Amino acid sequence: MAQHPLEKFRFCPLCGSSRFVENNVKSKRCQDCGFVYYFNPSASTVAVIVNKRDELLVVRRAKEPARGTLDLPGGFCDCHETSEEGVAREVKEETGLDVEQVEFLFTIPNIYPFGGLDIHTIDQFFLCRVTDTTGAVADDDAAEILWLPWAEVRPEEFGLKSISRGVERLLQRHAEHQASDR
Repeated sequence: MAQHPLEKFRFCPLCGSSRFVENNVKSKRCQDCGFVYYFNPSASTVAVIVNKRDELLVVRRAKEPARGTLDLPGGFCDCHETSEEGVAREVKEETGLDVEQVEFLFTIPNIYPFGGLDIHTIDQFFLCRVTDTTGAVADDDAAEILWLPWAEVRPEEFGLKSISRGVERLLQRHAEHQASDR
């Protein structure tokens, strides 16, 4: 049986009581002050960037989880920023590239292990157009930047399950666009 997502949270964040108990599958309730805390997924972004040669920008992960595997640029949204702002910021931090335009594609739920906790996320995939793809430099969470032709993109080489699933969808979408262009 899966453990409650708030199992490690033992004290009420409002009054500090240790009588902070499971309320339902996604919340805990304080038996002293009545506060109910709902556990909801964190917003996370994923950038899909394609250059003029129709190659996908991928990065090699510099940190755990899945260090050394392939990934797409992206990360958690900060408080008080939109998902579009968050994906542009993450692209800038990891690649140095400036995002000009963002187009929403799809979402995939994920569980991201971080700091001993399983962080539930909703990974939002965006097609990002950048000003100039020639100046990409790996930084922050990215150890390396690669431009892969679609024929060389292998979902199993992406270490995070949601990214691998997203890459499968992107490959299918790319194949459908190629077929419709014929």
